[in-house]
Amino acid sequence: MIAAELAIAVVLGAVVGSFLNVVAHRLPRGESLVTPGSHCPGCSSPVKPYDNVPVLAWIWLRGRCRACRARISPRYPLVEAATAALCAAAVATQSGAAHITLGLLAVLVLVPVALIDLSHHLIPNRITAPAAVLALALGSALDPSGEPARLIAAGAAGGFFLLAAIASPRGMGMGDVKLAGLLGLLLGSSVAPALLIALVSGVLVGAVVVARRDPSERRATGVPFGPFLALGGLAALFCGHAIVSAYLHHLT
Repeated sequence: MIAAELAIAVVLGAVVGSFLNVVAHRLPRGESLVTPGSHCPGCSSPVKPYDNVPVLAWIWLRGRCRACRARISPRYPLVEAATAALCAAAVATQSGAAHITLGLLAVLVLVPVALIDLSHHLIPNRITAPAAVLALALGSALDPSGEPARLIAAGAAGGFFLLAAIASPRGMGMGDVKLAGLLGLLLGSSVAPALLIALVSGVLVGAVVVARRDPSERRATGVPFGPFLALGGLAALFCGHAIVSAYLHHLT
């Protein structure tokens, strides 16, 4: 039964990953996510259904459009494969309907958020707002006794980042604040290691990026923080409880 569930998670994850590619490309441009259908960005030829199979289509097309032979970015199959793997990992590592469902929602939110913020330095409200409402609804329906703790985690995480944004508006945006609060709704107490991982990795990578820039350009260098929040959120999803338990055990 577990093998069947994982297989379903992989297949559905790859299919949803294909849609997340569309979200990451079109949403920040203000384009419809529904129309037109999938098409080549070079020649605008519609993608045939048999050429729209996640991961495999890119392989048998050798990374090129069937019509104009323009190159197709390897990002597309990589996002599809990564989403499939993360969905399968969420099903395999989480227990109970609430944790599995919220874990899958975390994957489906964090993948496009990371891609969009990396490319456009933007975390769209059109993703975080509906995801927060859905997280509240799912958490309340599937695990009502755990919802107060998740609300406290959301308030603490969002509040902490709000103070950081007020103190340093150029270093932290309101999109990061909202995403941190959303992570609290999705992860509960595991949001603490998620934020720690995000902050440490963000500082380290940011320091390396700034150090490699010309001194005259360093003040203008901006590193989006959304991908690091996504990294921390995914890491905490899979091992956050272990980190929190180990920390509490160390205290005692």
